[in-house]
Amino acid sequence: MKKTLSLLLLFCILLSSCGSTKKRGISASKKANTHTKSRKTTKAESKKIIGVIKYAKTFEGTRYKYGGTTKKGMDCSGLVYTSFKKNDIVLPRTSRAMASQGTKISLKNVAPGDLLFFKTNKNKNVINHVGLVVTTGNQVQFIHASTSKGVTISSLNERYWSNCFVTVRRVL
Repeated sequence: MKKTLSLLLLFCILLSSCGSTKKRGISASKKANTHTKSRKTTKAESKKIIGVIKYAKTFEGTRYKYGGTTKKGMDCSGLVYTSFKKNDIVLPRTSRAMASQGTKISLKNVAPGDLLFFKTNKNKNVINHVGLVVTTGNQVQFIHASTSKGVTISSLNERYWSNCFVTVRRVL
């Protein structure tokens, strides 16, 4: 009975780990906060950040698969989990749990390697999607696994992602 309950709970957590891609309007205040400041990192941290991003990009084009962590299929938290793990950084497996890791930072201070978190299900007020920042500047671009496009790079300037955006966390 305990095992069945534990499995059911795990399934429910995984079920809410990634979201859909329904289009919505843009928030001017969120769009205005996409400026960046330089990030001070050690050489070792910079090397890890580059490694995480480089590995995540090897999955571009991989189809979406709920709970997936391989080239056969990947979900959003699986992509982030796998990319960090490959570089000896262990994160929780779900986007909701990842959102409690590291340090919360302002969007104006976002840098490559940071994690963006989203609430994509308007019926549930919980974080259910994560993306890894790959570039900043005029626009913040992040790699993630979407249900419609698989592993892809998107911009936080896109209306949908801007409206779903919740927070940024720095884990490295």
